[in-house]
Formats: sequence, structure tokens, C-alpha cells
Amino acid sequence: MRPRHPLPDIWLFSDERIAAGIAALARALPPGSGIVLRHDGLPRGQRWRLARRLARIAGVRNLLLLFAGRPVSAKRGGADGVHLRQHDARLAGQARRLGLFVTMPVHDAREARRARRAGADAVFISPLHPTRSHPGAPALGRAAWLRLARLSGTQAIALGGMTGARARQLTRAGGIRFGWAAVDAWDERAAKRRARQKRNLVPT
Repeated sequence: MRPRHPLPDIWLFSDERIAAGIAALARALPPGSGIVLRHDGLPRGQRWRLARRLARIAGVRNLLLLFAGRPVSAKRGGADGVHLRQHDARLAGQARRLGLFVTMPVHDAREARRARRAGADAVFISPLHPTRSHPGAPALGRAAWLRLARLSGTQAIALGGMTGARARQLTRAGGIRFGWAAVDAWDERAAKRRARQKRNLVPT
């Protein structure tokens, strides 16, 4: 059995929209960060190869890799844990028997209670702010997010329009342990880094 302890505070959530590519962003994450691999739209073989590639990067860079799906697939793919969708909450026990960390998404009070009953090691509560990942979806706002975080009874990770600055603001307001995850913030950071590198290559 894997011992339960706090998971990383900083996370990359994968998304097919990422321009730089998930592997490139994984290499740029601070050591000790976490990755949740979704990429549900990829063909099975391609998603499997991406998972194995990320597992190798995670091993070198001391990153924690979670695979969104079922525990058996996460274990086979070399992940450290599984990100269980709400309808798979019953598989949390199986995941722990396989030595995997368990996280779950939370969007409302019902899902927060289900994650608590499942004994999730952490929950990704979203969307705290408006996000391009779910255009038009109503944002929770800080007060509602904090209520769900406390109701979940475990480590809470903010997702949805998150940046480092917004994470620091939440830290000052929250009074509980939490982390933050992003898609676009990491992609935008990578784009700025590529732009700087390109400028540096231009002869003066």
C-alpha cells in the first residue's frame, strides 16, 4: 500500500488544446510538480505511448504522474496514481490496493461528498475562475470554492483560470492547505519562453 501524504501543490492538467505539447510542458514544470494526463480524444495506442513517454519524463524530473481513467490502466501505464471521474468513485479501493494515489474532480457539494466517502487523496475543484477549457461554464468564485474545499475533507487543488498570482491570493484567503492546477497558464508560459528564445537568436 502506498502511504498517504500530501500531493504536489502545483499541477499541469493535460488538454489536447495545448500548443506546445504536453511532453514539452512536463519538462518545464518545477521539480516535484504533478501532471494529470487526460487526452481522452487520442486513439488508444497514441494515448498509451504518450503516457509511457510522460512516465519517463516524470521519473527523471521527480514529477508525480496521474492517469485519468481506470486504476488498472494507470498502473499499466506507469503512473503514480489515477484521476477517477465521479462515476468511477467505486474504484478508489481498487486503486489503493494497486498502490496508486487517488484524485477526483469536484464541481458541486454532491461530488465533494462522494470524493470524501471514496477517501480521495486530493480533489481538483473547478472552475474557480472562467476558463477556456469550459467556455460559458459559470465560475464558482472564491467563497463557493472554499466551501467545497472544506466539504471535500482532503487536499484541495484549484482548477479553472488559475495562475501563480491567483494561487497566492487564494492562499491569503483560505486558511487551508491547497494547491493549484492549470492548462493555459503553462501553455502561455511556454509560448513566452519560445518567443524570448526566438528573439535571442535574431542577429543584432
